[in-house]
Amino acid sequence: MKYLLFSFWFIIVHAVSYVIAGMLALKISGDLYRGENRLLDFTRDMSDEDESRHVQKYFIPAQLLRGLLMSIVFYPVLGLLGGLPLGLRFAFLFGLMFIFTDFASAVPFPDNIEGFVYMRRRYLKKDSFWKLYFETAIYSLLFALLASKFLF
Repeated sequence: MKYLLFSFWFIIVHAVSYVIAGMLALKISGDLYRGENRLLDFTRDMSDEDESRHVQKYFIPAQLLRGLLMSIVFYPVLGLLGGLPLGLRFAFLFGLMFIFTDFASAVPFPDNIEGFVYMRRRYLKKDSFWKLYFETAIYSLLFALLASKFLF
């Protein structure tokens, strides 16, 4: 029961953090995701009604699934994390989300190491790099703050 409850709250913390970070980031990075000349032309075009509808349909279910899968990874170390001081737990969770889920991710993207190695130059623009990092940093900060405070 402890694990199910942890997963439930983890999913909530993840989804809330992800939605807030995405809403804030979209205000400054809409040009990455909308229009024919968008930098991230390998993603769905949010200005296209059909593609936007697809994202709207799967956005929440995808985040619930992501939250569940990520929560399960924490099961073996729940006791250890719960025993850490709040500041150290925050730093660990922030680093885990920022480094593991983005910067050091194995999936090439314009704002991570693999992207630098494997992506074409046209996708590696400084302005998009900082816009993408803004979203990742906001998500990581919100997630780490909420999770370190309320999940343990």
